[in-house]
Amino acid sequence: MAIAFYAEDIELPNIKKRAVSNWIKAVAETYGKKAGDISYIFCSDDKILEVNRQYLQHDYYTDIITFDYTSGNKISGDLFISLDTVKTNAEQFKTPYNEELHRTIIHGILHLCGINDKGPGEREIMEENENKALAILPEECREG
Repeated sequence: MAIAFYAEDIELPNIKKRAVSNWIKAVAETYGKKAGDISYIFCSDDKILEVNRQYLQHDYYTDIITFDYTSGNKISGDLFISLDTVKTNAEQFKTPYNEELHRTIIHGILHLCGINDKGPGEREIMEENENKALAILPEECREG
C-alpha cells in the first residue's frame, strides 16, 4: 500500500512527499480509514479536461477528479489534479498557491473518506473538513 506522486504533462510540484504522505494517512485515520494505494497525477488543464470528457462525460475544467477504488476502511484511488486550475483558484481566492495545492490534495482524500460536496450544505461541510486537515499539515509542508 503506497501513496505515489506522478506528473503527466507538467512538472511535478515541489511538495514534501514523505511529510504529505504521512499527513494524508493521519487525516484518513481521523475518519477511521487506512490509506491503501493512492496515486496523485498532477497535470495541466488540457489533460484534466480530456479525463473529465473521457471518463465522466463532463465538458469543463476542474481542479481535481477523484477515481475511488476504496474497499471497506481502506481508501484507494487515482486523483488527477490540474496545477493550472490550482494556480487560478489560488489567485481567485487570494490564497497562497502552496496552501491551495495542499487543500486540493486533501480534498480528494476527503472524498475517499466519504465526504461529498455536491448536495445542499455539503460544500460547507467539505470546506470545514479541509480546514481541519490543513490545520494539522506539517510545518515543513507549508513553506512554498
